[in-house]
Amino acid sequence: MSDVVVAVDAMGGDKAPQVPVAGAVEAARQGVGILLVGDAPSLERALEQHGDIPSNIEVVHAADRIHSAEDGVKAVRSKPDASMVVACRQVHEGGAGAVISAGHTGAMLAASTLILRRLPGVIRPGLAVPMPSIAGPIVMIDGGANAECRPEYLAQFAVMGRVLGRDILGIDEPTVGILTIGEEAGKGTDLVQEAYALLDGTPGFIGNIEGRDIPKGKARIIVTDGFTGNVALKLYEGTAAMIFHEIRRGLTSSVRGKVAGALGMPVFKDLRRNIDPEEYGSAYLLGVRGISMIGHGNTGTRGMTNGILRAAQGLREDVTGHIQAGLGTDG
Repeated sequence: MSDVVVAVDAMGGDKAPQVPVAGAVEAARQGVGILLVGDAPSLERALEQHGDIPSNIEVVHAADRIHSAEDGVKAVRSKPDASMVVACRQVHEGGAGAVISAGHTGAMLAASTLILRRLPGVIRPGLAVPMPSIAGPIVMIDGGANAECRPEYLAQFAVMGRVLGRDILGIDEPTVGILTIGEEAGKGTDLVQEAYALLDGTPGFIGNIEGRDIPKGKARIIVTDGFTGNVALKLYEGTAAMIFHEIRRGLTSSVRGKVAGALGMPVFKDLRRNIDPEEYGSAYLLGVRGISMIGHGNTGTRGMTNGILRAAQGLREDVTGHIQAGLGTDG
């Protein structure tokens, strides 16, 4: 019997149901209980491709799904039998402790907020995105859930981000910085300056940081509004892809490059693994009742497996309870 259960939206993502099913099977083989949610006949066929299926996988039928072109909130409200909605409902009703989907991001944000509901005292849930840096893993929150924020949101993001950094990423004393255009306390928008005043003197707060400080890991927890955070995140991912493209081109364009590539292959593989988004699997929607994970639509099997394993770790470490305690609220 598995000690934790994760509901997997098996119809969400560009490669559904094959990738969610493959990721779920691998996670189940590592001891995580799985509720595989989606069209049962399709899921049974996908499971047949994996031979001996672990006994800790259960298929939960969902007759509908939410497509990428739909309005997220409307789809969640009008499609009670959609796989994403049914998966979130499994957490709300106690059948699972966590839910993960690589489907429609806006719909997953809506489903998590409307069905799981916010933790007591949480003003707005924040999307926390684990990222690599020179100093080790970092967390950006908000990564896109709240395009417009108030200073109080950022203050709560800092608390929730520190819990995630400590409990899941193993950062002993997570430092917190506000992303803005200058290091000085008076720099930035009214939002940044008011958030600075709220965070000044709180655990781990080191002040403002600039975009160039993100890859340095100057602050391990980066708080910002969802618009700025999402732009920074996409730039980060695009830059990593460009660097690897140029490395690959340089190592294949000449004999000297090919020799260098052969000699340095172990180093390049380690580098790729360290900056690959699939290493972390998914982003955490922090501030809801239960663990909610949101993956890229193009997530592969490794990313889905890692996302499920991170969700299970969040349950075992009681991230939700620690966030509640950090915010000073009662359940």
